[in-house]
Formats: sequence, structure tokens, C-alpha cells
Amino acid sequence: MEATEKEKLEFFSKKLRANILMMLAEAGSGHPGGSLSCIDILTYLFIKQMRYDPANPSWPDRDRFVLSKGHAAPALYAILSHVGYYSSNLLKTLRKLGSPLQGHPDSRKLPGVESSTGSLGQGIAVAGGMALAAKIDKRSSKVYCLVGDGEIQEGLVWEAAMAIAHYKLDNFCLFVDNNGLQIDGLVDEVMSVYPIGKKFEAFGWHVMDIDGHNFDEIEEALQFFEKNQGTGKPTVIVARTVKGKCVSFMENKAQWHGVAPSKEDLLKALEELGCLESLEEWNAEEQ
Repeated sequence: MEATEKEKLEFFSKKLRANILMMLAEAGSGHPGGSLSCIDILTYLFIKQMRYDPANPSWPDRDRFVLSKGHAAPALYAILSHVGYYSSNLLKTLRKLGSPLQGHPDSRKLPGVESSTGSLGQGIAVAGGMALAAKIDKRSSKVYCLVGDGEIQEGLVWEAAMAIAHYKLDNFCLFVDNNGLQIDGLVDEVMSVYPIGKKFEAFGWHVMDIDGHNFDEIEEALQFFEKNQGTGKPTVIVARTVKGKCVSFMENKAQWHGVAPSKEDLLKALEELGCLESLEEWNAEEQ
């Protein structure tokens, strides 16, 4: 990847992190840790990888993205706004009564949300159905899905993984947001899911392990997925990430799984990101 292109992605991801934090502070509730750990993956997917049209959300040949770990909805809302599905003003309504930006994504209320998710494990199963439908309809659409590492403690994930491999869905690309933490603490202490890659490999998947915050590695992994088209095997990308990435007092802290930043926390975080002007723009839009 050229340096200027990478710099743009890094710039956008910082802005998106700022929007995530401002949304959560405004709402007074939500999930910052896992939203910040996966936003680099979503940034690359929506800006560089996927085919879609915000002006025509139901375009049959679009690629699909399903956020199976639905509690990271602020990350999805931030990127959908960034690429033009709706105005950034809507981000201020997160979790407010009547808002389409609910605590977990609702496909009935918001364009760009392919599936309502939140009950862990269901998103990957629905996404697998989308990939199978694309094969049956002979469409070139690809399906991308993101699960959390704590989420893959759910048995439904492995039933879906078995079915996706059984139906030879090589148009399916799964990201595992492997930040190592869940609401109760370390994943390997609560219920170890390791070794993640070898388990998917045993289920008949192509496997690649990457740094989920490195855009060069994300690009390489998606090229790996593209090369696997026609092999009859789905691809899983195990992305090593940091919960609360880019905010020092949130990084690798399980307590930031589901606690919104205070106003003081927000200012400190935005200063670390170099995005204090984002708050000025946010407040100016309210006037």
C-alpha cells in the first residue's frame, strides 16, 4: 500500500474513533472497547474493499457486511455515516428514544445494516445464509462478517462454521476480532477459544493471522481471501487487536467493555487522538 493511501486510512480511522467516543459520551451508555478494537477493519472494508451503493442500499449485487458482535454498533454506525448512508448528525441520537441507532444494529430501521445482531453467534449464521443465497443466485457478491473472540465461545458459531465450509462458500470472509478480552475478563480465563486458527482450519477453512490494526496486513489478508475464490473453502482472518485501541486508559481494560466515557474521559481521549476539533464540530452542529 502506498504511504499516502495508508495515511488517509489512518486519518479516517482516528476521526471514526472520535465519532465513536462522542456518540457514547452523548448517549451515556454503550460499548467503547470492542468498537475501538474493530474500527480499523471496518475502515478498510468500507473504504477500500467492498462494493455497495449508499444511494441504493438494496442493490442486489452489493457485497454484504454483518457485524455479528452487535454490541460494537457504534463502530458500524460511524463508518456507515462516513461513507454516506446518512448524515453525521444522526450519530448524536445513539440509544435515544425513537432513534434508528439502537444499542444493537436493527436492519429494519437503518440502511446499510444487513442484519439485526446482538444475540451472539447469530450474525455469522445469517451471513452464511447470505453467502449461500449469492451462490444459488449466481451473483458475484461477497459476504464479510466480524465476530468477537468472546463470541466464538457460542456453539452456534461453530455450527455456522461447519455449514459455511460444507456448502463450499468461498465467497465468505470472516474476521475474528481477537482483542483477548470480554466483559468478564480475559477470554482464555473465562472460556479459552485458543488456538482459534487451528480450530477453523479443522472445520475446513483457509486461515490467516494478522495484526488487526495494520492496514498493510489487512490488505494482504483480503488479497489472500480474493485468491481463494474458486477453492470451495471460506476464509477466516484472525485479527489480533487491542480492546480500546488508541485511548491509553482504555487499552486492554475489560472494564471498558460496556462503560461510556464521561465528559472528562472524552476530552482526554480526543486529545490523545489529536481530534479535539471533532468535538468543536460536533458541538457546533447542535447550535
